[in-house]
Amino acid sequence: MRHNKAINHLGRKSGHRKALLSNMASALLLNKRINTTVAKAKALKMYVEPLITKSKEDTTHSRRIVFSYLKDKNAVAELFRTIAPRIADRPGGYCRVLHTGFRKGDAAEMALIELVDFNETAIAAPKKDSAKKSTRRGGAKKVAAEAPKQEEAPAQEAE
Repeated sequence: MRHNKAINHLGRKSGHRKALLSNMASALLLNKRINTTVAKAKALKMYVEPLITKSKEDTTHSRRIVFSYLKDKNAVAELFRTIAPRIADRPGGYCRVLHTGFRKGDAAEMALIELVDFNETAIAAPKKDSAKKSTRRGGAKKVAAEAPKQEEAPAQEAE
């Protein structure tokens, strides 16, 4: 049993798992979205969100801490230069995991993990009205019943 075991070991030794998460985090920060399995996406989300939070404070110390996790200076530069200013006012929840179906070869459940503030289609989408409409019971039945009567009335007058 794995009671109170917080991290998913992903079936790998610790060195392999750290290298996998480091490479995936670098790819996510550079490309803003990647396609992977659901288990890896959830593990990556837990790995990369504290690093993004750390990037809000642009100091040498925080850069060194983030670099010790990512081991890619291009990813660190991208994180501190472009990502950190856009997420400065967000209190958390920097990544989104979207389930995309199952992989053809082994039927593994796949997911798309992306940075929330860098999805242009979601940002450009018009926001819905928050006002609630009042509904009545059976309102749809009355609307459907009235529509044919209105169409029949003009047809009878024409004859």
